[in-house]
Amino acid sequence: MNIKLVLLVLTLGTLMAAVDTTIVLLALPTITVDLNTDLLTSIWVLLAYLLVLAILTTQTGRLGDIIGRSKIYNLGFVLFTLASALAGASANIYELIAFRVIQAIGGAMLTANSNAIIADIFPPQERGRAYGITSLGWNIGALLGIVLGGILTTFFGWRFIFYINVPIGIIAVIIGLRNIKDINKVKSSLDITGALILGISLTLISLSVMFMAANGMSMQYLLELLVGLLLVPLFIYNEIKVKMPMINISVFKIRLLSFSLISSFLQGVGALALTFLLIMYLQGVRGLSPLDSSLLLTPSYIIASVLAPIMGRRADKGSPGLVAGIGLIFIFISLLLYYFLLTPTTPLYDILWISAITGIGSAMFWPSNAAAIMYYAPKEYYGSVSGISRTLGSIGTVLSYVMSISIATLVIPRYVAFEILLGTNALDPKTGADFVQGLHFAFLVSAVIIIFASIFSIASGIKRKLSS
Repeated sequence: MNIKLVLLVLTLGTLMAAVDTTIVLLALPTITVDLNTDLLTSIWVLLAYLLVLAILTTQTGRLGDIIGRSKIYNLGFVLFTLASALAGASANIYELIAFRVIQAIGGAMLTANSNAIIADIFPPQERGRAYGITSLGWNIGALLGIVLGGILTTFFGWRFIFYINVPIGIIAVIIGLRNIKDINKVKSSLDITGALILGISLTLISLSVMFMAANGMSMQYLLELLVGLLLVPLFIYNEIKVKMPMINISVFKIRLLSFSLISSFLQGVGALALTFLLIMYLQGVRGLSPLDSSLLLTPSYIIASVLAPIMGRRADKGSPGLVAGIGLIFIFISLLLYYFLLTPTTPLYDILWISAITGIGSAMFWPSNAAAIMYYAPKEYYGSVSGISRTLGSIGTVLSYVMSISIATLVIPRYVAFEILLGTNALDPKTGADFVQGLHFAFLVSAVIIIFASIFSIASGIKRKLSS
């Protein structure tokens, strides 16, 4: 097994998943016009992908434990690449959404098993560096998605945002089949009942809150949300009773592991909302294009790309949770700066240097948190725990989007909020000033969430240090 080539494939998988998260957001206005649909329909090109990741990531991690992580990971790359080609050739919006669902299934298989593969082949004192390298793929991918989304859509058409995945995917599949091998397997079986309950629960919760954000409160949406929430304890009961559960509930008895997982979830809810809110500010209040708005946020990704491997090596020396918690404090500071400094006329260079602070925090958090989670996880459940971590992150992404839209629509109509996010509308000066006040409240809420995430992360770091 060539470890360097394995890391290359894992980084490419992370890069492609990141590209397809950010690149689609910038192309949605063009997709809406070209496929002759409306914004509320085309936005499901993004949301369907996120929902499938949230539902399937834990399950595909469990499959990796049973069948073999290399098989699931490489199959995920094949599905992701094939679906990318089909998405680019879509004849209508419904075909595109369907192919995005298939793409997300492949993405879930990739993301659920990548951290576990690293945990298999690297000793604890070297995992932070490896996670730093794969985090580099995420940051570069997010940056490429921002830049390529505008360039490809403007000069070649939106279909090429999917076609670009195909040659990368083919190369990664060839390398992965030759170099990624199974080291650990667990004799077990799938928990079909648990998978169905969890899938229905997450679907109902996610769909109901999304529709409430888009269309407002209704008895139907509230009932869907209630049923989804009531299925959560039923799922937990099922996992306790079945002989071979999909998610081994006992791993949550490992307090330090639970702390790191909670921190990961809260970081997703709080910090990911930051990007959505800033794009809405730059497009809706300042009148910038989606591409120009996103380019102002690139310092965060560039700095995170440079620092992530360095911070990963620092986490290898001990207390990765502490390093991750300090990173969250940097993100907390950036949120407070936006809260105090952001106005309808704030100099744009202020966005640049505050974004740089966010990048430092992200570089410290991601590789260190991943190292902490996999260190505390029992070896026989690497795939499941990796899947749980990714699932929580995907749910956090969905909730952050819902939070952003919900807070924005407190002061402006919902359809205007969606048009601002997609770059098809800008606000008049008075409404823009009101909208900024709403953003201040959103930044404050995010800051509170992030400080709690930091507390959990630091608590896991100061109680135990990595040993060689």
